[in-house]
Amino acid sequence: MIVAAYQPYFAPFPGFFAKARLADVLVVLDAVQFPQRTGWLTRNRFKCEQGELWMTVPVLRRGRGLQRIGEVGICRGGSWARKHLASLKAFYGKAPFFAAHLPFLEGLLGAPPERLLDLNLPLLRHCAGHLGVSARILLLSELGIDAREPALPVEICRRLGATAFLAQRPAEKHLAAELFAEAGIRLLTFAYHPQIYPQLYGPFVQNLSALDLLFCCGPAAPGVLGGWLRGPSGGEPASRDGAEPQAGSPAAG
Repeated sequence: MIVAAYQPYFAPFPGFFAKARLADVLVVLDAVQFPQRTGWLTRNRFKCEQGELWMTVPVLRRGRGLQRIGEVGICRGGSWARKHLASLKAFYGKAPFFAAHLPFLEGLLGAPPERLLDLNLPLLRHCAGHLGVSARILLLSELGIDAREPALPVEICRRLGATAFLAQRPAEKHLAAELFAEAGIRLLTFAYHPQIYPQLYGPFVQNLSALDLLFCCGPAAPGVLGGWLRGPSGGEPASRDGAEPQAGSPAAG
């Protein structure tokens, strides 16, 4: 069994799902510390006529101290969700497959939840379901693990009975290879390299939210994603659909 782990990014980039497609189980790291700096948990890039369009989810930080990701609340009030939905309609309204995803987005952004996790997890599952991800998606908080880095991924594998842990190659230097070796767990890495697909508004922009891929390519998106998988280190067999592994930016694990 191959296990991978990722923080619950906001509308993740396609590499997130390339990694998930190579795993049997994807563990969402909701029980680790929420970063102090703004990052991919609260924002992502889309595309508009002017180029990149950043969308950010406002979250509660002041007076909250250190929070776990699963505890982070979304700022109530304001018009951010309505504006984000209006922007998606304005800039992707002519995308071939935008209409297929609009009801989901209207339901999610029409009444945004109180917790960031409850926004990001449905987005993650929605994209995974349309990108050929067959891995089970579990929350770290469901596993009852108290370990911290660098032992955390090893303990996740032990708890799930995994034989291998899959990480993106840029994150390899942050992993304790000796702990995996001692536990008899194989450490596999891969590197993600985006492939050009049809986009709106001029030259291709890589590593946008995977929603851009879904809006533009629809049912062909899983095949496009499969074309981005390259050969793994560690001698692991090819991916579930016959392609071989790879991962990259914005990388976190």
